[in-house]
Amino acid sequence: MRRRDFIRLAALSVLPPAMALAWVRQALAQGVDVDAILRDPDAPTGGNPDGDVTIVAFLDYNCPFCKKSAPDLERIVNEDGHIRLIYKDWPILTEASVYGAQLALAAKFQGRYQTVHNALMGISGRKIPQAQMLKAVQGTDVDMARLDLDLQLHGAEISALLKRNLAQADSLGLQGTPTYLVGPLLASTLDYSSFKRAVAEARRRQAAEK
Repeated sequence: MRRRDFIRLAALSVLPPAMALAWVRQALAQGVDVDAILRDPDAPTGGNPDGDVTIVAFLDYNCPFCKKSAPDLERIVNEDGHIRLIYKDWPILTEASVYGAQLALAAKFQGRYQTVHNALMGISGRKIPQAQMLKAVQGTDVDMARLDLDLQLHGAEISALLKRNLAQADSLGLQGTPTYLVGPLLASTLDYSSFKRAVAEARRRQAAEK
């Protein structure tokens, strides 16, 4: 999958307005259902459900850039305390990526999405095979018997969610993982300081529009 950075925040101390792509305005202009992206009831969420800034994370469990930025994303969400996080499993790199997404989304039915997400993100390397993904999940406190059952019972729901995520990414013209929608801003790979700047800029822009 070809990658393209929409906003290179990592090297910037201040985010120039000319470099900030307001994805919400662009999406509305193109007829994209923004509410469906931000409020899909089946999408796993984290952080503060009443947060004043929302981060939407399009991720793939075989993406090394996703794995590199995952700890910084978790850190900014935990330290800030006012960020709503939405996970968009977008398995576009390998067939095993789809399997990993299915495992994580099935774990959601026993309240263990984050556990499986962290386990899969914690596997180093790329093109991780299904067997290695399964072994990583088996090493957690997830009830594997229930996970297998939920994969069977909710397989259609999981597939439908993955299709919606793919359609949403396509409608926004996303080029690869990871992609983060930080409030009204669109960015690719970020580190902690860049996440922090993006969140601050998102709050500034949201306040200016009130």
